[in-house]
Amino acid sequence: MDLLHYLCFFFLFIGVFSSSDDSICSSKFSEALHPHLNGSGVHFTLHHPQSRCSPAPFAAPLSFSAVLSHDAARVQALSSRLSKSSTPASRASSSPLLRPDAVSVPLSKGTSIGVGNYITSISLGTPSKSYAVVVDTGSSFSWVQCEPCRVYCHSQAGSVFDPSASATHHSLPCSSSECGGLKSATLNPPACSISDVCIYEASYGDSSFSIGYLSKDVLTLDNGQRLPGFVFGCGQDNEGLFGRSAGLIGLARNRLSLFYQYASVVGNAFSYCLPSTSSAGYLSIGSYNPGHFSYTPLVSSSLDDTLYFLRLTGFTVAGRSIPVPSSTQTIIDSGTVITRLPRNVYNALSVAVAAELKGYPKAPAYSILDTCYVGSLSRLAVPPVELVFEGGAVLRLPARNVFIDVDGSATCLAFAPSSEVAIIGNTQQQGFSVVYDVGKSRIGFAAGGCA
Repeated sequence: MDLLHYLCFFFLFIGVFSSSDDSICSSKFSEALHPHLNGSGVHFTLHHPQSRCSPAPFAAPLSFSAVLSHDAARVQALSSRLSKSSTPASRASSSPLLRPDAVSVPLSKGTSIGVGNYITSISLGTPSKSYAVVVDTGSSFSWVQCEPCRVYCHSQAGSVFDPSASATHHSLPCSSSECGGLKSATLNPPACSISDVCIYEASYGDSSFSIGYLSKDVLTLDNGQRLPGFVFGCGQDNEGLFGRSAGLIGLARNRLSLFYQYASVVGNAFSYCLPSTSSAGYLSIGSYNPGHFSYTPLVSSSLDDTLYFLRLTGFTVAGRSIPVPSSTQTIIDSGTVITRLPRNVYNALSVAVAAELKGYPKAPAYSILDTCYVGSLSRLAVPPVELVFEGGAVLRLPARNVFIDVDGSATCLAFAPSSEVAIIGNTQQQGFSVVYDVGKSRIGFAAGGCA
């Protein structure tokens, strides 16, 4: 299992779009398709990839059982990363990019299917062009697929970035400080081409990966403002679970992440709201309205200094308190679908929820979900559930953030047991504004974030 976490892209809803989606895209969300800057920072529109508003929609839906399988692999890779129990062999050191005769000979295509990460658009190069990329708080490195795709590029929505067509693009040498920072950003050491160009490898838990040249170019915002010097990977071999995106932007705590590169310019915080298929959310980097949120401290952890740790102190179910042991380390992660809890905490939560649902017919377990009921969520009187964090921050979950429909006949509690590390997944975050105020070392939550 690779050291860098598994890139299992988010997925919250499966289904057929209604005919009203087209009008929603054309009327409600057409005004903010590209990043823009105002007095409070840089703002991006977030789309669920199953939404017709998405700049990189799926060609076909993925079964929810497959989503849960990918989610389990991501969690396994996160656990491996935190336990530091795996050391992957570097592909970059043997990549054809190191050879002068490297040609476009595709390797295995991997599994090149979309599994549902939130997507935004960035404008890159001079002249600038727009590219749909996935967004991940657990990644420290950003990359896009680049011509001439000397080994392999997966199918993407729109054209592939051509560095030779950008007047402001340049590759970074092996002696650059950015090249020296790749090990901490990707957990893989850099390699060096025969022409002294730095080669990165971003690898993920399911054996997906991107390998290419470390580059710099200009990010352009919707108002025409240019942010020079954006460091990213120019992918020449990109294989695995990236859907039809052009690449990925990382928001983790590392100087090479997109967030950290511009925090000194626009502000040392970012916030988002993760939308459903029928709405649009946002990602903002920079200042925000602090009075809008309730806060919990960011927690330092020796397990990984790039991930976002916080302290989950307990749950309430219909007013009944369920404590979480103080020794439990908790991550908030945009890429994990189902929230994971230590086994004893999960069991207590499941029992408390089930006690409030006596009389409802139970359904068999579904993949990693074992507290299930017959029928859809709309037929279930879900009890009030709250996540309680250190400092008094509380997430009061709507029913749709507690249970999730898994097929046409059952709905299941959207929590699952794991190892000792807890992970707050995106099902519980959906519809809330979440701010990562790194400057003040705190995370904040507010309801009604995507409205």
